[in-house]
Amino acid sequence: MSRSTSSVAPEAPPAVKPRPAYGMLVGVAVVTGLVAVVVSQALDERLRDPEGFLGPAWFRLPAMVLGAFLIDVVPRSLWRARHRMRSVLDEARTLVREHWTKERIACVAIGLTSFYVTYVGYRNLKNYLPRFYDSMQDPLLHKLDLWLFFGNEPATVLHNILGQTWAAHFFAFIYLLYLPLAPLTVVTWLVWSRNITYGYWYATTNCLTWALGTISYYMIPTMGPIFWYPWLYRDLEETGVTDLQNSLWNGRQDVRFPLNPFSDSIQSVAGFASLHTALTLAIALCAHYTVRNALIRWSAWTFCVLTMISTLYFGWHYVADVFGGIVIAVLSVWLGGIATGQRFERWGLRSHPTTSSSAVPLEETEG
Repeated sequence: MSRSTSSVAPEAPPAVKPRPAYGMLVGVAVVTGLVAVVVSQALDERLRDPEGFLGPAWFRLPAMVLGAFLIDVVPRSLWRARHRMRSVLDEARTLVREHWTKERIACVAIGLTSFYVTYVGYRNLKNYLPRFYDSMQDPLLHKLDLWLFFGNEPATVLHNILGQTWAAHFFAFIYLLYLPLAPLTVVTWLVWSRNITYGYWYATTNCLTWALGTISYYMIPTMGPIFWYPWLYRDLEETGVTDLQNSLWNGRQDVRFPLNPFSDSIQSVAGFASLHTALTLAIALCAHYTVRNALIRWSAWTFCVLTMISTLYFGWHYVADVFGGIVIAVLSVWLGGIATGQRFERWGLRSHPTTSSSAVPLEETEG
């Protein structure tokens, strides 16, 4: 008589809950913001909302998102309805449903809020530098510059090669173009990245750049050649960079020697490391990994190289500052990629996302 046996299926292992792609992004913002608040309280200083193009950040960022939304929806709606203009609103609603999903809206909201908190914290902590340091390390980095250039001043070499007239205006344009790039690139990646994680990746990279840059300011406090050795740049034609340098110097003096207790001046002079280098290189690297259009990628790399040259040409930074910026950029892009579920291949030259949402599967990235 045969005996029947019943097989019991083994229990399925519990599902591993994915981690959020915005974890590090929010963490950097919270830590930077908290440190800024604590330091401001310890110094009995008020936190400031730094101005920029289009006004203060609390107005500038929503205005740019609204502009991006209109640029995204209006032209495409008109193009889709070009043969039947009465359907423009219907096409607009369709575009909003297709692109402005809950995931996209969450990505934009989390990314911009984190950027705002991080950037405000960065600017305030930078403003407090004179309260902690009286002595600067400029002579040390200047000696390194002379050693690297065989006893020559890097700025003088560039001035002799490139000239001090039209080149000054060209590199001034390049340098000043950086100023609106920080918020504009964040909005661009958050709104238009074809994969949600690419938006989180760049926003995380951007915030890490500001946070690590702040740390570098306090590790090696410097002012930069233009403020420590200004006679090296006296023959340059006056440009918008000249006005900016004068403004930053006056702002630093107002903070160090306050004559008006109600002054809104903010200290923004710091040399090591070069965040112009760090941010433009981060843009180029993120474009390399996430943008399909070759023209955009090469434009980003070209702009990065020209920005590095401009920082030395105008004396904003020493050569060591540029190398420091490169380290910050590479580290920020790599950490941001790992945090948002990107997998790097071919010695880091290629990457691919492990998810198309804000949920990063642990088994894909940590196994």
